[in-house]
Amino acid sequence: MSTILITGATSGLGRYVAFELVRSGHLVLAHGRDPERTDKLVEELRAEGAAEGFVADLASLARVRELGARVAEAHPELDVLVNNAGVGFGPRGSGREQSADGHELRLAVNYLAPVALTRALLPVLRANPPARIVNVGSAGQEPLDFDDPECTRGYSGVSAYCRSKLALAAHTFALAEELRGTGVAVNVLHPATYMDTTMVRDSSITPWSTVADGAPGVLALATQDLGSGGYFDGTRPARAHEDTYDPQVRERLAAVTEQLLEP
Repeated sequence: MSTILITGATSGLGRYVAFELVRSGHLVLAHGRDPERTDKLVEELRAEGAAEGFVADLASLARVRELGARVAEAHPELDVLVNNAGVGFGPRGSGREQSADGHELRLAVNYLAPVALTRALLPVLRANPPARIVNVGSAGQEPLDFDDPECTRGYSGVSAYCRSKLALAAHTFALAEELRGTGVAVNVLHPATYMDTTMVRDSSITPWSTVADGAPGVLALATQDLGSGGYFDGTRPARAHEDTYDPQVRERLAAVTEQLLEP
C-alpha cells in the first residue's frame, strides 16, 4: 500500500479522495490550511484507516517548502503526491488578490505551490519507485501572457484561474520528460466540470457534477500505472490546450517560473 500526500484535503474533492484511499488501505497524509479542520478530518479518517495531518498555507512559498521538508522527514517512504488544493474564480466582480509573497493568488496557489512542493518532495519520490505525482488541473485553460504573468492588467478571476491551470498542465508535461526513466510518473487531469464544491459555489456557479464524479480519475492516477506525461478528462486520456505542448511556451514558462519562485 502507498503513502499518499493530498493537498487541500479538508473539503470537496480532496476530502472525498482521502476517504476512498484510507478505506483502500493506504496511509493518507492529509494537508489542510486550517489546523482545527485538519485535525477533525484526520480524526474522521482514522476511524476508517491510517492518516496523519499536515497544516500549511499554500499561499506562502516558505510554508510550502516547510511542508515538503516536514513530510519528507516524517515519511521517507512517500510514493504518491496529489496536488489537489486550489483557488477558484472567486466571487463575480472580485478584484485581484495577492499571496503572502505578493504573487497573484491563483497563480500562487494553483501553480507555484504545486511546483514548489513537488520539487521539495522529488528526492523522496525518486527514492520510492514506482512513484506518482497527480496534478489536479482543469479543462479551463487559457494562453499565458508572458508580458503580464501576474495578471496585473484588466484583471479577471476566470482568466487568472485558467492561465494557472494551463501553466500546471504545461509544467506537468515538461516534468514528465525530465523524469523519464526515474520511476516517477506525473500526470494532470480535469476531474469533472463544476463539481459541487465551495470553490464552485463561491463563484456563483450552479454545480454540474459531484465530487464523486471527479474522484475516479484522481484515484486511478494515484494508484494505477497509467504512464506519464498524460492529460486526462476524468479517467479518459484527452488533449490539453495546444499551448501546453509548444516547446517555446514551456521554455518561456520555465524561465518565468524560476523568477517567481526565487525567495
